[in-house]
Amino acid sequence: MTSIHVLGSGSRGNCIAIECDGAILLVDAGFSAREIERRAAATGVSLDRVVGIVVTHEHTDHISGAARLSRRLAMPVITATGTWGAMRERFSPTTVHRPIALGAQVELSPFVIRAAPTSHDAAEPLALAVLCADGERVGLAYDMGRTTSGVRFLLRDMSALVVEANHDELRLRTCGYPPSVQQRIAGSTGHLSNRAAAALLAELCHPGLGLIVLAHLSEQSNEPAEALRAVEPTLERAGFNGVLHVAKQDEPLAALSVVGRDAQLGLGL
Repeated sequence: MTSIHVLGSGSRGNCIAIECDGAILLVDAGFSAREIERRAAATGVSLDRVVGIVVTHEHTDHISGAARLSRRLAMPVITATGTWGAMRERFSPTTVHRPIALGAQVELSPFVIRAAPTSHDAAEPLALAVLCADGERVGLAYDMGRTTSGVRFLLRDMSALVVEANHDELRLRTCGYPPSVQQRIAGSTGHLSNRAAAALLAELCHPGLGLIVLAHLSEQSNEPAEALRAVEPTLERAGFNGVLHVAKQDEPLAALSVVGRDAQLGLGL
């Protein structure tokens, strides 16, 4: 069975562990290595079983602990070539980099990783689709100012989705950020609003989608209840009957089982 461990997500750090067949794939390592180890232990995740670290882009809240963890675990780093160029000086010369790009995939048994570029102000940011050996499919997309056809195509037919719901548009305008920061966040290379996240999720909704996690919420211009109020009615209209969670910044979520709705119906759940 596949499970997702959201160790934390927000502007101060992001790290997600996907577990299948006893192996673990880390997606981003935006806390210190020590903090990731602490959070992993708290949720029963054994980092000794990590087979690789996927990095979506080089911003600090996604790579703070990546270099040290990759050395400690002697694991490859999977990321776009542009991202690797922007951060490689942080890593040991012996670190193995496995490039990934649109139209290609990386296999790290029991996972197959595919990617698509996102619209964000980084070197070569990616959204991800992780195909697991048990047939479940996990899509992850955050840090994107707008959705692209490539991202929407990549994330179709997922069993679970981790999608950014960064800000409420009104709260962003009134939260005290300088106008330049507001423009960056709301711009086409910034972050998805709750409303944009809801629209994307409604488009991606299908009978086999059993789990959604709203991620990368802003502490200044959003709150979990606001994100849920924006997303839940749209998902209900789209026919979503799965489970909806909101990721936390300061503590991990309990392990989330990935069981697509098709499989749940087959089991009589």
